[in-house]
Amino acid sequence: MIKKLIRKILGTKNNKSGRSGDAPLVLGPDQHGIDPKLLSSNAIRVTSTLQEAGYEAFVVGGAVRDLLLGVKPKDFDIATNATPEQVKKLFRRAFIIGKRFQIVHVMFGQDLLEVTTFRGTTSDNAPKDEHGRVLRDNTFGSQAEDAERRDFTINAMYYNPANQQVLDYHGGIEDIRAKTLRIIGQPEARYREDPVRMLRVVRFAAKLKFGIEQETAAPIRVMAPLINNVPAARVFDEMLKLLMSGHALACLQQLRKEGLHHGLLPLLDVVLEQPLGVKFVTLALDSTDARIHAGKTVSPGFLFASLLWHLVLEKWNAYRAAGEFPIPALHLAADEVLDSQTEKLALQRKIGSDMRDIWSMQPRFERRQGKAPYKLLEHLRFRAGYDFLLLRCASGEIDAEMGEWWTAFYNGDETEREQLVNNVGKSGGEKRKRPPRRGKRGGSAEGADGDSTAGGQADSTPGGGRAHGGSDDRAADDRYDDRADDFDDDADLDAGAERAEGDAPSGDRPRRRRRRSGRSRGPRSGEGGGSSAE
Repeated sequence: MIKKLIRKILGTKNNKSGRSGDAPLVLGPDQHGIDPKLLSSNAIRVTSTLQEAGYEAFVVGGAVRDLLLGVKPKDFDIATNATPEQVKKLFRRAFIIGKRFQIVHVMFGQDLLEVTTFRGTTSDNAPKDEHGRVLRDNTFGSQAEDAERRDFTINAMYYNPANQQVLDYHGGIEDIRAKTLRIIGQPEARYREDPVRMLRVVRFAAKLKFGIEQETAAPIRVMAPLINNVPAARVFDEMLKLLMSGHALACLQQLRKEGLHHGLLPLLDVVLEQPLGVKFVTLALDSTDARIHAGKTVSPGFLFASLLWHLVLEKWNAYRAAGEFPIPALHLAADEVLDSQTEKLALQRKIGSDMRDIWSMQPRFERRQGKAPYKLLEHLRFRAGYDFLLLRCASGEIDAEMGEWWTAFYNGDETEREQLVNNVGKSGGEKRKRPPRRGKRGGSAEGADGDSTAGGQADSTPGGGRAHGGSDDRAADDRYDDRADDFDDDADLDAGAERAEGDAPSGDRPRRRRRRSGRSRGPRSGEGGGSSAE
């Protein structure tokens, strides 16, 4: 009795349709206007299989919303009164997943459909954290209770492909026509139950261009800190949906408007306060939205690399100003930014690796002489790094000539590429010369391996050998220039350094070895000539 009274109070406060939610409004094909051709054949297959086995089955949630809007849904979710174990028995490729609430993934080739059992009202005994967030709740119930458990009225409608009827429990069809986003029940209680709902409000409002109903929006800014209690992996998944919704810029603007960005991308505010940062992020998000609308794939690594680049750039410049060498400074800056974000967003290792690769390629684009451009062109993620470079040019961060040169080099044939490389020294000023060597290089210059420097500053000697002597700063720059083509992998760097030492005359090796060892382990007594591989 008490539970019914509470549900009645919480349900009617935000229910503007006047219905109790127990009896649905039934809409026929002429009333809802859904085009059956927009339905997935596999969704129909799942619902018909469940219905033939004696169970109820409906297309539910966002798929029904999109069908009512005349949009072909990307995903189809199915709701049924069959338990997860009963669903699994009916399909050859079906897997039960989930801890908080068990669901079944039904696979048809690469097509995945999510089948959920009707959920009952939240039990008072359901485990919750100290902030009221439900941790686990596998309570099953009726369709009416399932509708009450859903987050928004526009997502609480059920479509039966067999008779083409829509069941609307909470006035969702009215809100769709009014372009209004309204939460079901008392907003404060629903946000406390699952704080991720606040992010979903933002995503749906931006994606659908709906207004947020006043009572739904009011508690968000005050309750935003509750998102910090949600597991980072779940927040990351929701952020990824938000950024890859095709309306990423609008979603970020809505996040800031509602005060939800602080716990997600707290450093983004700093970026958006800088003119170059605003332009860069805007261009990146516009590009992402355009690709999604065109049906093209989008790399999450590229997207997050774009959002956080100006933070990396700021810290990179700070490390260089403090005396750190360019390449190590970039890696330190990347580590610092990624570490600070990983605490809030559970960035997958693959995404973090893609971000590092894109960032670490940027200094290499400045090296356009010798073999460096050709080697960079062979990089597995060259296209992502190149697109990132074009964004930097378009935002005004670097000279547009850099992007134009690489575009011509990328599209050119062998002759055109060779001409572009040869013209760099003429148009870009004098080449940087290395200090003279102490000893003669074994063999003639023509007999050398012909490897040019990997840096943007060309080596004037045909052999491209490494110099000894000069200032410590210059020597360090030379070391990092020679290693630039392989700095993505520390093991490759060490191997490259050993190969470079192996090319030098034996008389030079002890000095080079002591210099290198002094940087990493300190000098060792009794070292003889020969490579460090010994």
